[in-house]
Amino acid sequence: MNSATIKETNRFHPLKFGLWLGIASIVMLFAALTSAYIVRKAQGNWTDFKMPVIFWLDTAIIIASSFTLRQAIKAFTRYKESAYRTWLSITFLLGCLFLIGQYAGWLQLGKIGIYINGNPSGSFVYVISGVHAAHLLGGLVLMVITLIKAFVKPFNPNRLVNLQMMATYWHFVGILWIYLFIFFQINLF
Repeated sequence: MNSATIKETNRFHPLKFGLWLGIASIVMLFAALTSAYIVRKAQGNWTDFKMPVIFWLDTAIIIASSFTLRQAIKAFTRYKESAYRTWLSITFLLGCLFLIGQYAGWLQLGKIGIYINGNPSGSFVYVISGVHAAHLLGGLVLMVITLIKAFVKPFNPNRLVNLQMMATYWHFVGILWIYLFIFFQINLF
């Protein structure tokens, strides 16, 4: 391919509208979960505890993954196929590392006596972070499909919309984690 950059149009792609509807529904889900958390906490019988340190590391990992995905898009729009594949692969690995960190965090919670079927405070943390992890896993599935296309199929600039949609979802899930992390920091103790 030539060294020119891919030009983006200002038109709103119809698939992006569907993506934003999906994101709106996920926002409503997490608004409901965090609201239920606050209401249940006010009823008493609540165990205070600190979030496992690994969740701090997970926050740094998810922020780094947004940066690497941005680099992948930049490389894609400049027809730098090798850099695009590299940055996208790093983003995928960071996403996997985030999920491993979530699991390690749940194990750390268990070590301090916080279980999913124990006090409601712990149950909420497991459920909310688990639902988030499931959404992140969905993003990883999309990323695997994108990676397969990047490595197997010839470079096609028409895939930019798909890449942008995957990136929008990925950045959203990252911002959602930051919100949840701050929410837990403020409300757990």
